[in-house]
Amino acid sequence: MVGLRVQTLIFLLVTALAILDRTFVEANFDKNFIVTWGKHHIGTSNGNLRLVLDKSAGSAIRSKVAHLFGTVEMLIKLVPGNSAGTVAAYYMSSTGTAHDEIDFEFLGNSTGEPYTIHTNIFAKGKGDREQQFRPWFNPTNGFHNYTIHWNPTEVVWFVDGTPIRVFRNYEKEGIAYPNKQGMKVFASLWSADDWATQGGRVKTNWTLAPFVAEGRRYKARACLWQGPVSIKQCADPTIKSNWWTSPSFSQLTRTQLDRMQKIRSGFMIYDYCKDTKRFNGVMPPECSKRQF
Repeated sequence: MVGLRVQTLIFLLVTALAILDRTFVEANFDKNFIVTWGKHHIGTSNGNLRLVLDKSAGSAIRSKVAHLFGTVEMLIKLVPGNSAGTVAAYYMSSTGTAHDEIDFEFLGNSTGEPYTIHTNIFAKGKGDREQQFRPWFNPTNGFHNYTIHWNPTEVVWFVDGTPIRVFRNYEKEGIAYPNKQGMKVFASLWSADDWATQGGRVKTNWTLAPFVAEGRRYKARACLWQGPVSIKQCADPTIKSNWWTSPSFSQLTRTQLDRMQKIRSGFMIYDYCKDTKRFNGVMPPECSKRQF
């Protein structure tokens, strides 16, 4: 009997470790990411990331593996002071012209003026779904948590644990949804002073370079993309490790909805679903659906 109990405990432990291995990555940037550009403008050590931008180059990294569904999060400290013209990006993306992508971009501003938290989503190559917010905190004074939660039902953007945006799955009604491509995680710092700050009216002051953004405690609790077989496996609610398929993650709680509505009411500055002029009155079809 004791031997049977020991065997059972060993089996459960091995199973748990296998599940953990498939769904959890607490990233060491040196081991789990590769530099995509700006090799000499990136610093990584002890789970910390330093992205540098000067007039010669910016910097970017991406994860070695891709995921389909789950949660990715990172603590980020943005460029302090006069960050006009700079863009710090933290996002997930697949490849190709019909790619999927889920974005956080942080648009810099002149000293004393607020950053813009820019969000967007692409499904099968179709984007143009921007929503923008002013931060209700100082994003340069310490680290803040930015999380992307993505499951077969909805995509949710979180800031410091508070949801700020939801994109729901209406694929059955002909609206594309990112559920068939693994996406890698990217982080970058670059110059976009032709559009980033006040529509490009305020340019980067290169005498203030180098500009530095920092990241730490990147975590991915997500399904490892292993090719097309993952489309079914990662969405299968009968697989215990697929915690994101639980009905409890298919809809925000009332408390979460209340917190999100306060942020959207007080700090949202742009919503593509309200920009009738941009779309000549023919609004994207998801805008008429239940958003949350």
